[in-house]
Amino acid sequence: MHALIRATLAHTPENPFVNARALRCHHDGGLLIQDGRIVAAGDWADVRRQAADVEVTDWRPGVVLPGLVDAHVHFPQVRIIGSLGRSLLEWLNDVALPEEARMADIRYATETARLFVRALAAHGTTTALVFGAHYAGATAALFEEASRVGLRITTGLVHADTLVQEVLRQTPDRAYTDAQTLITRYHQHGRLRYAVTPRFALSNSAAMLEVCRALTTEHADVRVQTHLNENRDEIAGVARAFPDTRDYLAVYERFALATPRTVFAHNVWPTADEVARLSESGASIAHCPSSNAALASGTFPMRAHIDARIHFALGTDVGAGTGFSLLREALQAYLVQQL
Repeated sequence: MHALIRATLAHTPENPFVNARALRCHHDGGLLIQDGRIVAAGDWADVRRQAADVEVTDWRPGVVLPGLVDAHVHFPQVRIIGSLGRSLLEWLNDVALPEEARMADIRYATETARLFVRALAAHGTTTALVFGAHYAGATAALFEEASRVGLRITTGLVHADTLVQEVLRQTPDRAYTDAQTLITRYHQHGRLRYAVTPRFALSNSAAMLEVCRALTTEHADVRVQTHLNENRDEIAGVARAFPDTRDYLAVYERFALATPRTVFAHNVWPTADEVARLSESGASIAHCPSSNAALASGTFPMRAHIDARIHFALGTDVGAGTGFSLLREALQAYLVQQL
C-alpha cells in the first residue's frame, strides 16, 4: 500500500552540533510511504517521479516533521502543570507527590492516562520515555492507553520506599513482583517498552536499588530511567543518605544502574569526575530546560556534555515543565544556553 504526501518537509538527518547546516527543508516536498514505512523524501518533483501513479494527499501549506521524542516526562503530573514558586523538594512534597498519590484510584489514573497520551499526540510527540506511577494498576493504564493510540512509549513502575509519603511507598518485595508482572505483560509488546524506574536515589533504600539491579540483570533489554544532580539540596540529601559513596552518580554505579541502557534526567550539577564517568558508562541525559528554570534548579552544562561525547536529548518534564511542546523546549534550551 502506497501513500504520497505533498507539503513542506523539515528534518535534521545529521547532527546539528557537528553540522551547522543539518536542518533540511523542502518547501515543496514529497513524502512517499509504502506499507507504513517512508521510502522517499525530498523535493516534490523528484519524489513524484518515483511514484507517478500514486494518489496524492496535498497538505500544503502545512509542514510535515518527523515524530518528536520526549526523553523525560511524568504521566501522573499532567494536571499540575504551572505550579510554580517552589524549589524541587518543596514542589515534590507540596504539589507533585500528593497528585501522584491520587493514582491509587484506578478510574482517576485511567482518565489521567488518556489525557496524557492525547496531550503527547497533540504536540507531535510520537515517542516518549515516561515516568509511570507508584502503583502497578495506574502504570498498566498508561501502557494500555499508549497501545490503543499507537504511540511508542517506554515506561515503568516508579520505585520508592523512603522520603515520599507512606501511601506511595512499596516494599522491595512488592516492587519486584509488580515490576515483573508489568514486564511480562507489556515489554516488547508492539511499540511498548519497559523502563526500570527508581524515582531518585534520595527516595530509594539500598534494598530497593538492589531490586532495580535484579530487574535489569534478569531482563537484559529493559531500560533504566531516574534523576541525577538536578538540585543542590537534592545532592546534599543523597550524600547524607549514602555517606559511603563519593558522589550522586556513584550511588547508581554501586547498583550497576549506569549503563548504555540508562537515561538520567537533568544532571545540572555534575562534578568533572562524574562527567568523565558518565562518558565511559554510555549512559544518556534528558535535558529539561523549562523545568530547570521553573524550579530554579540551575543551567545544564551542555558544552561539558558535548565535549565529553555524552548523548543527551530534550525532555519536557511535565509537570515541573511548563507544557508538552518539544519545539518550545528546544527554544528554551537555546535561549538558556545563549546566556
